[in-house]
Amino acid sequence: MTALRRLAGSEATAEGWSEAWRQRWSASEVLLLLAATDTAAVEGISAAGATPVSRRQTAAADAELLALGPAAARPHALPPLPAGVTPALISQVALEGLGLQPLLLDLGCPVAPAVPHLRLPYPAGVGAARCLSSGAAMTRQRVEALLALGRRWGERLAAAGRPLVLAECVPGGTTTAQGVLTGLGLEVGGLVSGSLRRAAHALKADLVARGLAAAQLDRLAAADHRGGQADGPSPEVACRAMAAFGDPMQPLAAALVLAATAAEPPLPVLLAGGSQMAAVLALALALAPPEQRPPLTAATAVATTAWVAGEADSDLVLLLQRIGERWGVAPLAFAADLRFVEGCHPALLDYERGYVKEGVGAGGLALLWQLSGRSPEALAAACDRACRSLLGSPGQTGV
Repeated sequence: MTALRRLAGSEATAEGWSEAWRQRWSASEVLLLLAATDTAAVEGISAAGATPVSRRQTAAADAELLALGPAAARPHALPPLPAGVTPALISQVALEGLGLQPLLLDLGCPVAPAVPHLRLPYPAGVGAARCLSSGAAMTRQRVEALLALGRRWGERLAAAGRPLVLAECVPGGTTTAQGVLTGLGLEVGGLVSGSLRRAAHALKADLVARGLAAAQLDRLAAADHRGGQADGPSPEVACRAMAAFGDPMQPLAAALVLAATAAEPPLPVLLAGGSQMAAVLALALALAPPEQRPPLTAATAVATTAWVAGEADSDLVLLLQRIGERWGVAPLAFAADLRFVEGCHPALLDYERGYVKEGVGAGGLALLWQLSGRSPEALAAACDRACRSLLGSPGQTGV
């Protein structure tokens, strides 16, 4: 079996985690968390849709593509992108090839997917989070409801013994990730990735700075440090950071990780994504008691695409290193080997040019494909066929 491309974490931990997944991938539970934040409406912040209006239905359109496939008629059109094609295409191809059915969870998107899904009730699923620049993205009540729900679901999954794959679709979510990580006291400027070809670091930093000023979270973090929390911010600071700067995906996902890895033995978790899933891991570590952090870290891995791993404008490895230093652990991360070569549909080749890069669990599901014993080249060929079904051949579309 070809060794996986490890980005971070010890070799021994990586081998143990990957071996557990190789044995149990076919029993995994795949959850796609759909959420929204008004941060996505900021001009120039996201390429998950060419305009703020189009980004309102990105999650619905991606979920429908995931559920119905590229050849089916879908109620919501995919939003136009500056370049490339939605990463939901990669995820759909991988899931179909693996014979896995994802569970779609709508955490309050402005447009609901017109395929079977779960939509959370009040107060967990009450709509988009406010822009993080407000310093009041979500109510504390909503954060606590999402945390409680994530813990209950995580405990049930752990009791069933099914490994957990967490994926997300949250336009603007890399910016809320940067906000939450900053609220936790981490220096992450310039490290967080994004869907744009060139990361909007200055714009993200400005939004986060305005949110920090409005929330005054730095005062609570300083008091927390004086109170003896030298091993990282307390759960109270984590909850405040999510309420101030976060999106609904983060507390639900962090609580799922926390509960799943608290089982005996810990349930393996695959965080399918890049910077956003690094923020989920940081939140789970902040919420966990100190004695739970080592087993949580050993059972959990961030898995992303080769395009995020190799992006010059961000640094996922350094981001994970800073998270690990803050909580005294060594986070585990992998990059899938999926690449698109000459002859693939031009929309797929745009990934190689720096567009899109990740989303809807593409990197993690591509890694799961490898763990099942299939080749990255076979996945690329299947994605090419699916892309031609979705967009037509280049000569037909003028691409």
